Amino acid sequence: MSLRSRITTPEENGGRGEDGHLVASYRAKLLQEIDLAEMSSLAAAERRARLERVLGHIISREGPVLSTSERSQLIRRVVDEALGLGILEPLLEDASITEIMVNGPDAIFVERGGRVEQLPLRFASHDQLMQTIERIVSTVNRRVDESNPMVDARLPSGERVNVIIPPLSLSGATLTIRRFPRSFTLHEMTGLGSLDEPMVFLLAGLVQAKFNVIVSGATGTGKTTLLNALSGLIPAHERIITIEDSAELQLQQAHVIRLESRPPNVEGKGQVTIRDLVRNSLRMRPDRIVVGEVRGGESLDMLQAMSTGHDGSLATVHANSAEDALMRLKTLASMSEVAVPFEALHDQINSAVDVIIQLTRFPDGARRITEIAVLDSHGAEPYRLVTVARFNAQPMTPDGRVHGAFACYPLPRRTADRLYMANQPIPQAFGVAASPLELATREAR
Repeated sequence: MSLRSRITTPEENGGRGEDGHLVASYRAKLLQEIDLAEMSSLAAAERRARLERVLGHIISREGPVLSTSERSQLIRRVVDEALGLGILEPLLEDASITEIMVNGPDAIFVERGGRVEQLPLRFASHDQLMQTIERIVSTVNRRVDESNPMVDARLPSGERVNVIIPPLSLSGATLTIRRFPRSFTLHEMTGLGSLDEPMVFLLAGLVQAKFNVIVSGATGTGKTTLLNALSGLIPAHERIITIEDSAELQLQQAHVIRLESRPPNVEGKGQVTIRDLVRNSLRMRPDRIVVGEVRGGESLDMLQAMSTGHDGSLATVHANSAEDALMRLKTLASMSEVAVPFEALHDQINSAVDVIIQLTRFPDGARRITEIAVLDSHGAEPYRLVTVARFNAQPMTPDGRVHGAFACYPLPRRTADRLYMANQPIPQAFGVAASPLELATREAR
């Protein structure tokens, strides 16, 4: 057997066989020669450097004789097993991967460029996968076992992690790692085709004029990315409070307070919900409240905050259209322990919500703003959503791409007046509707 065959890559033999035994053997030798107490006192980078140095001495002393690249590869794999996340470590370092999905020890999928693909990687055994999962959740002081078979957490480096194990998962231990999204500006998003320049200027005006904005979309459409970009338009002197399940927003302003919910501990105590944080934020003198996602009774508190002096608030909600977003908000608000009639919730939404931005992920992986709608109704009036921007998609081309064009429409007079009073220009591509009849005629088409 050649030396090369003994250190084949995980892609070539799936992390099993002779290669797996070689890595396991050197990992055991490494652990015999290090001082665990000393290692625990080192920072992560120093710990890795120390292990690589010690392992290099072991290989020099005991063999095998390897080329420079083979030696580096073996050291990397052994240290990843001993310190990192094994075969997942290179995936976490690959900036092109946005999501890692492990469906049991034999199936690893990733998402790149909006497309999901299976990798020729596998864990050596179910036990090795469970060791990796336990190492991940232990970094956030959590545990996973039969009594606690589901864990949802955020790693110190920002990745969002979900774990579900048997008996709940019939496919074996399942691990999903969602990468921390890079912060984009709206102008950068135009380069990705998510919106066009007139829409950028309109959204900037709406945020700076303190319109209450709801970002709507399905899972994976880029709601958090857009919310972060919109938050970046808030003036630097304002006091901003962000509230999230898993802290992902990366605001650059100086006066930002970041709040993150907390799940119950192993005894079922100590939970702090999004609703608790929204209520508390109202006592913190916020200029703006940014909620990563409303998904329960906190919707009522958020709506009340929006309509009682906290203008310019931002939030996201799971919905498939602007109309669905309004219905979803009403349903979520009704989940509060406060018994509020549906009619009153209807009035509350009409009073609180100003703009809904709908995001869609297309079959080719592209994420775009497909609609910007202004809520132009009042009080007990039926919801009247006025579309002021839309992406008109064309049929998918033979190469699997979805093309189309953005279209802009005149703004309702009430929206234009608010922008004018806030000294925000109305982009020429939009203009102002001459009359309510023009809006009604457009929406009827």
